[in-house]
Amino acid sequence: MAQPLHQSGRSAQTGFTLVELIMVIVLMGVIGGMVSVFMKSPIDAYFASARRATLTDTADTVVRRMARDIHKALPNSIRMPPAGNSCIEFIPTTTGARYRTIGSGALDFAGTTAATTFNMLGDQPIAANDLIVVYNLGIPGADAYELSNTAVVSSAPSVAVLSPPETAIPITYSGGLTHFPLESGSSRFHVVPANEQVVSLVFVAGASSAAGDATGILYRWARPALGAAYATPASCAALQTAMMADLSHPPSILSSNVNTWSVAYDAADQRNAIVRISLGLTVSNETVSLYHEVHVDNTP
Repeated sequence: MAQPLHQSGRSAQTGFTLVELIMVIVLMGVIGGMVSVFMKSPIDAYFASARRATLTDTADTVVRRMARDIHKALPNSIRMPPAGNSCIEFIPTTTGARYRTIGSGALDFAGTTAATTFNMLGDQPIAANDLIVVYNLGIPGADAYELSNTAVVSSAPSVAVLSPPETAIPITYSGGLTHFPLESGSSRFHVVPANEQVVSLVFVAGASSAAGDATGILYRWARPALGAAYATPASCAALQTAMMADLSHPPSILSSNVNTWSVAYDAADQRNAIVRISLGLTVSNETVSLYHEVHVDNTP
């Protein structure tokens, strides 16, 4: 019987040709390009939404920080320079309380000899060198900026063992006074911290960067500056110059990437005084703008 023929020792080989591989690569590139076209818009929208959310959160935080500062301002101490709407200043307070009006420890408003102490009703955090301000009206003779109604806490107050408790506050009057000029109708006083007697919010503008980011900066400048020598700045530009030149009390940055910031103060009515704040932040040509109104109670 005849034997079957066998193939030679070289076995048959199978696989992709170079042309087939090139066609596959081309097809994958086409499909990938089509997918990227459809995916680009949703991805861009996601990043834009995240950027706007971040900007909005930053702007909201900055505005709330300013509002908290302004809410604690000494009554009738908010003021703006005659020229410009890119700055505002005020006298901050840390606390307030009531003073004793009769009996031992009462605050004297008519004495010719400077009283060295008075009693506060209750116990509030007051430190040596803080300022006590009574009935600030923001007018000559009752203006904390000129120290005409203030006294310095000369040493740490001491709590008296009474029921309810009272705190004896040792004081030294400012500017040669022997007593506070005007009584508060509600027997109240305010406390101004020694190291932050004046706070200014100042906007320094800048040109946009090549990446589309705003370069303006909003500063908070705090310093001990009260006294007869301290006058209302002539303009926001003058306040900005003084801020940059004060190496002893460098300002802190409230926000960068600020495109616009303006402020207005309406004090037509003490009970309804309003600070209006407009803030705009820009990053990568994306701008978020916020408008906020802060109610100010100027009742001294």
